Amino acid sequence: MEIGQYPASSCSKEHQKIYQEWFALADADGDGRITGPDAIKFFGMSKLSRADLKQVWAIADTRRQGYLGFPEFITAMQLVSLAQAGNEITQDSLKRDDLVSLNPPVMEGLDALLAKSKHLVKRVDPEMDGYPQEQSHLTNKWFSSKSSKKIPLTAVTSVIDGLKKLYIEKLKPLEVTYKFNDFVSPLLTSSDFDAKPMVMLLGQYSTGKTTFIKHLLRTSYPGAHIGPEPTTDRFVVVMSGPDERTIPGNTIAVQADMPFSGLTTFGTAFLSKFECSQMRHPLLEHITFVDTPGVLSGEKQRTQRSYDFTGVTSWFAAKCDLILLLFDPHKLDVSDEFKRVIGSLRGHDDKIRVVLNKADQVDTQQLMRVYGALMWSLGKVLNTPEVSRVYIGSFNDKPVNESAVGPLGKELFEREQDDLLSDLKDIPKKACDRRINEFVKRARAAKIHAYIIGHLKKEMPTMMGKAKAQQRLIDNLPDEFAKVQREYHLPSGDFPYVEHFKEVLSGYSFDKFEKVKPKMIQAVDDMLGYDIPELLKNFRNPY
Repeated sequence: MEIGQYPASSCSKEHQKIYQEWFALADADGDGRITGPDAIKFFGMSKLSRADLKQVWAIADTRRQGYLGFPEFITAMQLVSLAQAGNEITQDSLKRDDLVSLNPPVMEGLDALLAKSKHLVKRVDPEMDGYPQEQSHLTNKWFSSKSSKKIPLTAVTSVIDGLKKLYIEKLKPLEVTYKFNDFVSPLLTSSDFDAKPMVMLLGQYSTGKTTFIKHLLRTSYPGAHIGPEPTTDRFVVVMSGPDERTIPGNTIAVQADMPFSGLTTFGTAFLSKFECSQMRHPLLEHITFVDTPGVLSGEKQRTQRSYDFTGVTSWFAAKCDLILLLFDPHKLDVSDEFKRVIGSLRGHDDKIRVVLNKADQVDTQQLMRVYGALMWSLGKVLNTPEVSRVYIGSFNDKPVNESAVGPLGKELFEREQDDLLSDLKDIPKKACDRRINEFVKRARAAKIHAYIIGHLKKEMPTMMGKAKAQQRLIDNLPDEFAKVQREYHLPSGDFPYVEHFKEVLSGYSFDKFEKVKPKMIQAVDDMLGYDIPELLKNFRNPY
């Protein structure tokens, strides 16, 4: 079952050549992206109805990025060809066997345009797999400039570009002024916006986290260790790369094109327990996996970790699109450290899925009891009134142990596995929506943070007794939060953890904080109320 499939591979070499010429013509500004206005001009030559073209765009722009790259353009052309032959266009059209032999569609007046532009068309570098490359590196320059210069609107050719522009112009100045990066989350870089969707696996040791990733990839990845004892002793990011290799944490954290620069705040002790495993794999083109060390059960072992394990999982949780909590029938207890880790996922409840792995090691009656016990343990830890979705199965490459679970159990496991796979299949499609969601969440958090810092500054005396006043404010922090909440009518659930906030505050002199600047807050409010809806309107389906 392939995830996020594109038929660039199901297109003959000669057709790819033709589509390259067409793509270069349709892509008016040569940035490797066909946006709505480009598409309306070019696709109009197919003489298909507006309803058909709307469907073509919806299926081709499966990730809702607001533009088509070259692989998506091939998909669109193949769909146009099918529609011209009188076929109904659905998501299943891409699964047809005759896509390779499918002739390019008839585009009225295209030959004349091609002849006219022959001497203008830039040749595509044959080294590049024949794909015109998207120019995401242009937006990287926005982040490197010292000032938050105005970015011209014409430079924005996708929803993600629009978010980058809004971040640099409106949100980043607020974060820098009120030291949001020290308290909550490091400043964002260009690679944070461009990163592929991530899936993180959490669980106690030997619950099958590494095996789960191997099962999805159908092969091992560089640096994978599997065994009954705690084998994975580090955070491993499994991602797409040109060849099979592992890159040490210190190296990966300073690479500008990787979204891991924020991890430098956890220090060298953590970075030496962090590595990136790269390999070529079609699934990794769309999703990145984060394999974590097994959560320990004893309190003594926890104190021997040389870095803030909970802090790191919390950092990854904010970046991930899906968090899988793995349990096995023999490890249902939620240890103190696991409880803390689950607590650090607060605010990301919509991403959490629970997996009861290795379920074929017990018979049906025991499985029923194990399931009940798991829900009981989780009820004490996940403080939500909603029931978490639990997937039951045996996620490894061995056949299901039918002697234990019987034919009924086998069928159940297969259906559960399909459900979980379809959840994973949806990730690339929802990645852009998830980015917007996380961005809005961050903007709200930054606004509340600014109000808190401004309030603490306002409460300080101008002349005498500053140290005492500061200590008093730190001691009464919950009351100060309540005052800010009442003054600005903010929801109490959006406020940060008091204990963590106290910890960071103790290292600062409140006197040096900035007062609340209504203009900056207003800019963020305008961004949430007007700019983001406008951005989504500009890059929705052009039909």
